[in-house]
Amino acid sequence: MKIAVDAMGGDFAPEQIVFGAVRAAKKYGCEIVLVGDEAKIREVLKREKGWENLGITIHHTTQVIEMDEHPADAVRSKKDSSVVVATKLVKDGECDAVLSAGSTGAAVTAAQLILKRIKGIGRPTIATPIPTPKGVTLMLDSGANVDSKPIHLVQSGMMGSIYAEYVFGIKNPRVGLLNIGEEETKGNEQARETYPLLKELRSINFCGNAEGRDIPKGNFDVVICDGFVGNVVLKFAEGLAKTIMKLIKEAIKDGGILAKLGAFLLMPTLKKLGKRLDASEYGGAPLLGVNGVCIISHGSSNAKSICSAIGVANDYVNGKVLEHIKETLEQEEILMKES
Repeated sequence: MKIAVDAMGGDFAPEQIVFGAVRAAKKYGCEIVLVGDEAKIREVLKREKGWENLGITIHHTTQVIEMDEHPADAVRSKKDSSVVVATKLVKDGECDAVLSAGSTGAAVTAAQLILKRIKGIGRPTIATPIPTPKGVTLMLDSGANVDSKPIHLVQSGMMGSIYAEYVFGIKNPRVGLLNIGEEETKGNEQARETYPLLKELRSINFCGNAEGRDIPKGNFDVVICDGFVGNVVLKFAEGLAKTIMKLIKEAIKDGGILAKLGAFLLMPTLKKLGKRLDASEYGGAPLLGVNGVCIISHGSSNAKSICSAIGVANDYVNGKVLEHIKETLEQEEILMKES
């Protein structure tokens, strides 16, 4: 296993990216290619003893795509940018997966232009795991496409179901279409047109419409929506989780000696809760639908998140998700309709 890591992408690059890569090399035993400014990367690696023996190499690049740049224009004009070069390493077969915490738009664009889409897939989709009392709910799309046609949502349902099965080990995943009600006739035109198409699929366990509250409850294993809605849901969930933890801390602080004593006794439980709500436990989300393995990480990723994201790439490759998607596309004629 060899992972190409965009060392210059993210709010805390290259420090946290490099530290996370070193941690992952130790944890997963995979080879890692750090792509970016060699001088800056080596400066960080000086603080990591023994990194030379971990299968870590550096691929020097001279450019970086910034968050405020237009993704398509930047990918086309900055051929020697870290995310473009890292993606090319996968295209050329030198690496098994690419990971970036930089501009999501740039990472998605680079994957589509360089790795290309899987034949039959209209638009790639980002699949993000959301923690629930029952495990995780995989939500897609969480930001790759803001305007999706019904057939694109159907394709997302198929790919998400495969990912949930072969990476999370969920047998016959329950797939739901995010909507404002359970009834088949509910929702906007997009939802009403998508519902009957999902019912036609033989390869997924479509269980009907999912409402917003079903996501955190874990009533579905896979929930489908377009990227505009999915991104709003995801960021709302992230903000809510942080707010809940903050409110708990403030309540303990202002509650007097008994509250502090109670918190001390509950500390192991609170730590477990915080860990379950911590986005860095998953680290990255796969871009499903491109002809290669591409993992998207949050811009504010720290070393722990990057390490976890490399673990996601590892699971994606080992689960042969790409191969299973291609096999299913051949079996389901409806999925091949891109328009």
